[in-house]
Amino acid sequence: MAGTGNGGPLSGVRVVELAGIGPGPFAGMLLADLGADVVRVDRPGGSGLGVDPAYDLTNRNKRSVLIDLKSAAGPGQVLDLVERADILIEGYRPGVAERLGIGPDTCLARNPLLVYGRMTGWGQQGPLAGTAGHDIGYIAVTGALGMTGPPDGPPAAPANLLGDYAGGSLYLVVGVLAALRHAQTEGGRGQVVDAAIVDGTAHLTAMIHAMLAAGGWQDRRGANLLDGGAPFYGTYETADGGHMAVGALEQRFYGEFVRLLGIEDTAPARDDLAAWEELRTVIAARFKTRTRAEWTAVFEASDACVAPVLSLREAPGHPHLAARGTFADHGGITQPAPAPRFSATPGAIRRPPARPGADTLDVARDWDVPALTDRREPGPGAAWPDGTRAADAAARPPETDG
Repeated sequence: MAGTGNGGPLSGVRVVELAGIGPGPFAGMLLADLGADVVRVDRPGGSGLGVDPAYDLTNRNKRSVLIDLKSAAGPGQVLDLVERADILIEGYRPGVAERLGIGPDTCLARNPLLVYGRMTGWGQQGPLAGTAGHDIGYIAVTGALGMTGPPDGPPAAPANLLGDYAGGSLYLVVGVLAALRHAQTEGGRGQVVDAAIVDGTAHLTAMIHAMLAAGGWQDRRGANLLDGGAPFYGTYETADGGHMAVGALEQRFYGEFVRLLGIEDTAPARDDLAAWEELRTVIAARFKTRTRAEWTAVFEASDACVAPVLSLREAPGHPHLAARGTFADHGGITQPAPAPRFSATPGAIRRPPARPGADTLDVARDWDVPALTDRREPGPGAAWPDGTRAADAAARPPETDG
């Protein structure tokens, strides 16, 4: 289907995103960064994230229309968009979209080539499918959370990067693009993509499961090559309270590491597992003799595989990231640039975060959906055409995202 040309590799692809929080909007942002025309269907009262829409970067490069899905006209307006879309993304609990009248069967009847992407934590089936949850619970039951943290302490939650975004958003994007490829082939058809965070996160652990089966991984944290168990793969504190990350796995990189660290002649043999704690102590003591900046200068441009642990505010200033333009300034906000990169059809930050309902007229024109203009956002004391007062609609609790 023809859509607004945005220049990226997905230029011409039209996406309807039903507003939510977390992994669904992030998936929509990724599609939008790559050039898709993503129209976010916002609801009166907002998504519940509690962030000023001007700063919600997961809504950059999108356009927004305001539709009350609980009004008489709402479902039909969404279906009008669906008829002209290639992909739909929703993140409700199982059954909610169906109750609202915009479930997969209804949407696919309207548009048989539609890819209907469902983003949940537990998935569409299973004993927990209907229950609430968050990233930390999803990665907990998959075994991923249990691999993080020190052996003598509790597991360490990696923000919501591992579950929501790696196991959730990225798998949803892979899924809807693969399904879109099928839909656009001769004889292809639309379908439902069930992207569950528990499934994606479990899939991310494939290599670890292989090592576990082969006897090369112990089923406990802090005891393995890649989980901090090895003294040459972990983090160490510096004299000023900063930290350095060490990943000197291969012997040639390790040789460079101990040479530059200054312990080449005093460190215990790395192949002697019984001496690993002694080696860890020697490395830790040495790192404590200089500041993070000083150690950064020592290891800079070497093959020792050592890097400073930077904060979110520090990261954009790292010389390598700055040279690559890994972060960009747009609209006064420093933010990650689109990724990955394409030689012929680069993605770009084209628009600031979409304001709820701000693009209704433009979308109605571009997508040829005049019904969208039948219901515009009223003032606080006004009423919708179905009689619902704006203040009442804003007070409605949103359907719980999965």
